[in-house]
Amino acid sequence: MMAGETEEAVKTFSDLGICEQLVEACERLGWKNPTKIQVEAIPHALQGKDLIALAQTGSGKTAAFALPTLQALLQASVTSVPAFYACILSPTRCAVLVGGVDMGLQTIALAKRPHIVVATPGRLLDHLSNTKGFSLRTLKYLILDEADRLLNEEFEKSLDEILTAIPQDRKTYLFSATMTMKVRKLQRACLRNPVKIEVASKYSVVETLRQQLLFCPAKYKVSSFPIGGISLKIFYRRTGH
Repeated sequence: MMAGETEEAVKTFSDLGICEQLVEACERLGWKNPTKIQVEAIPHALQGKDLIALAQTGSGKTAAFALPTLQALLQASVTSVPAFYACILSPTRCAVLVGGVDMGLQTIALAKRPHIVVATPGRLLDHLSNTKGFSLRTLKYLILDEADRLLNEEFEKSLDEILTAIPQDRKTYLFSATMTMKVRKLQRACLRNPVKIEVASKYSVVETLRQQLLFCPAKYKVSSFPIGGISLKIFYRRTGH
């Protein structure tokens, strides 16, 4: 069956196999229908397959890996769920464990033994090396978000070391906007018989994603700008991508 035909046949998250509790959460978030990447990825993830998925920025990749991971966590909670059940590695400062932030505060957060950790590779490796009592030996799910960016010079070495420190018996989801040679190499190194899903086009972002660029003198840099009635928080960094 072609991807387009699958999308026509599946209209709801429930149709994809998502449990009622998470379907209700999707409805509260205003997610009425799954996107193309969600339609293609979620059923395979729920079957316990490793995934390598190529999709544009703004296509709904986050829910495509988050919903199956959360469902597995809910199902495991019927018995007992180990701490550090899943780890999401991201190259952006949307992560919880990031560089440039006090490690002491992050250590306190890790001491609470969360089920899911969201981190940049460099800071996660810092904690694996230096935070007493912290390890990922109970890890069941590894998600590599924006894998093409995780493999730049800043993160590649840290990522290699993390892969040697976590269990091989796990589920791995690799999501990327592009398929580079480094992503292919990573796929061979850390995924087992993955299902490959590709819904990306030649464009790096979806047509419906609105982007704006604002220039302003340094003295007028503030923490937020109103755009179309929405206040956007802006983080200024010395370098970025």
